[in-house]
Order: sequence, then structure tokens, then C-alpha cells
Amino acid sequence: MRRLKLSPPGIVLAILCAMYFLYFVNRTNLAIAGPLMQSDLGLDNGDLGLVLGAFGIPYAVFQLFGGAIGDKFGPRLTLTVSAIIVCVATGWIGAAGGLVSLFCARLLLGIGEGAGFPTATRAMSAWTPQGRWGFAQGITHTFSRVGNTMTALIIASLIAMFSWRASFYILVPVTLVWGAVWYWYFRDEPRTHPAMTPEILAKLPVRARGAAKPAIPWLPLARRIAPVTIVDFCYGWFLTVFQTWIPNYFVQNHGLNLNKTAIYSAGVLFAGVIGDTLGGVLSDYILHRTGSVSLARRSVIMLGFLGACVFMVPVVLTEDLTTATICLSLAFFFAELIVAPIWAVPMDIAPRYAGTASGMMNFGFGAAGLISPAMFGYLVDRTGSWVVPFVASVVLLLVGAVLTLRLRPDVSFEE
Repeated sequence: MRRLKLSPPGIVLAILCAMYFLYFVNRTNLAIAGPLMQSDLGLDNGDLGLVLGAFGIPYAVFQLFGGAIGDKFGPRLTLTVSAIIVCVATGWIGAAGGLVSLFCARLLLGIGEGAGFPTATRAMSAWTPQGRWGFAQGITHTFSRVGNTMTALIIASLIAMFSWRASFYILVPVTLVWGAVWYWYFRDEPRTHPAMTPEILAKLPVRARGAAKPAIPWLPLARRIAPVTIVDFCYGWFLTVFQTWIPNYFVQNHGLNLNKTAIYSAGVLFAGVIGDTLGGVLSDYILHRTGSVSLARRSVIMLGFLGACVFMVPVVLTEDLTTATICLSLAFFFAELIVAPIWAVPMDIAPRYAGTASGMMNFGFGAAGLISPAMFGYLVDRTGSWVVPFVASVVLLLVGAVLTLRLRPDVSFEE
């Protein structure tokens, strides 16, 4: 592991971790600055909700096309352009004068970030030994969850020192520096990197050594990835519930004030940070011990779904705050075990089209992100209780666990 950290593949992975962190700060900062923006720009809650949701529309669409763009033009150019788009969108939000400009800026941000994760997966598939794909996905998504957790502290501090507009402006040069570093250091073909050695290159996937960029077989690939997309939808539903509704759960169901809610919510979300990394490590460990990629991916994904399901049951049944918080944390920990192995599955199935395949998979997540928050809130309002929407989430966890049996990462995609 030490050699990987000090080698070009380790440095590339570290740069990608920084991207995952920055992208989550750039996408969630609006939620923190939102109340001040509402006051200054005359927005009501409906307006703010519309702006927050604008990001998800192009983000879901670009899970499909963004990955294909990354496969066609290469991760070096694609992620650099994506970073520039994110910079423009973030600065535009800071300069926005009303609802329309904010909405358009968030649409642009969704376009910029939509291509990011599938294309990053394409880069990992070429720059990471296959036996460490689970770890690579786990550690990068860990940084995304850290970014999600740290955004409140970062943005609140910037607003306190400067203003809400400045909190967006300051992120622009930081993200731009990331794009410059990426373009300077990364190469689409590892063998062309000046720091690459024959020993390191020998450990990387053979296809990465100068293979021509192929035409993408859209329909056959979509059919092959469809089961992974559906499983990712089930996971995405559950994750989105935690990212959007858990703070309200503590306020409305347990009567906590905002300060205590922030503490309890952060504790729950931090459990997912641990799960992200451990899921990747565990999946790679099983692969190394058994040589079975199917067992390495499916067993960890199923463990995540079933573990989350088990610990959501007490949340539905209890009214005790401590019990609910502990069980929510454990449920989120198990759910985040899913992330690394499920992102590794498209790399296993179609390494030649890793960007497109992972984008097709993550379209399920994007679709869940559009549907889950509204449906969950509707069920809470309709029933006057948190039990029904939580039960619905448990059902989807069970569906995800069952459908995991249909995943075949051991069978490579044949054109």
C-alpha cells in the first residue's frame, strides 16, 4: 500500500479524492447559505426548494452522457472542462440577483458535476490495479461524504468572516486550482506519464496501455447494466432520505432545536464515512482471498442492504431519541458499505466502457434523488407520521438485497 500511495496511481487517486470533496462542497453549500439568500433576494421556501432541485435534473441526465463523454474524450480533458463549468456555476450563484439566475446557475452546476463521477471511474479503471478497485471507489466516496459533512462548517465560517456571496466566490479559485493540477499531472494513458515505471505499469489493466477509444454500444451496454442501475436506485433512495430528511426527523419527531439537530445529524452521517472506506477494503479483501469477483461485490452489497434494513426496524418502532440515533447511525453505516462495491461492478463488467457503464448505473441514483425527497415528504404530510415513509424505505432496502443476486460482475460485457 505504501508504494501505491507514493506512486503515480496513488497521486492520481489523491487528486480524485480532492475532486469528490470539492464537488460535494460546491453542491451542498446552497443549503447552508439558503436562509440568508432568501432574505436578501426575497425568495420563499418554494423558491429555494425549486433552486435546490434544479441541480438534480441535469445531474441525472449527465450520468448517462457524461460518462460517454469521458470515454470518448478521455478523463484528462473531460474533468478539466467539468471543473471549469463548476467554477462558472459557483461564481454565478454568488452573483445571482434572483430566482431565475439562481435556477440557471444550479442547472449549470448539475451539468458540470454530472460528468464528474462516471469520468472519474473511467480514470480509476485505467490507473488502479483491478484488485484495488473497491478500495479506490471506497476512499473517493469517503471524501465526498466528508465534504458533505464539512460543508456546514466551511460555508458558515466563510459567511461569518465575509458574506454569503463571498462564500461562493472563494470556492471558485480553489476548484480552478484543482482543475489545473489535474490537467498538469494526469494522462489518459498511464504509460505516457513521465513518472511511470515498468514495474507499476505491469500492475495496471492491460487495456490502459494505448488502446484506441472505442465506439460505445449503447443499447447492449444499457441492457447489461440495467440490473445494477435498479439496485443503485434502491441504494440512492435510502441515501437521499438521509441527506435530505434526517435533520427534519430530529426536529419534528423528537423536538430538537437546530443546534442539537446539527450535532445528531452529523453523528449519523459520520457513520457513513466509515462505511464507505470499509466497504471497499472488505470487497477487495474477499476478492484477494477467494479470487471470486462475484462474491467480493455481491456479498458486501447484500450485507449493506440487509444490515441497513435490520437497524431501520428499531427506528420505526422506538420513540427513544438515543436508540433512534444509534440505529440510524448503524443503518447508514451498513448502507454506505454498498458504495464501493456497486461502483466497482460497472468497472468489472465493462472496463473498456467504464465511464459510460458507471454513468448508466448512477442514473438510478440520480432518478432516486429526484423522486425520493418529494415522495418521502409527501408521505410524512399525508400520514402525519414518519413510520410509513421509513417502512417504504425498508421495503426498498429488501428489494435491493434481493436484486443484488442478479448482479453478474464475473461476466464481462461482450459486444
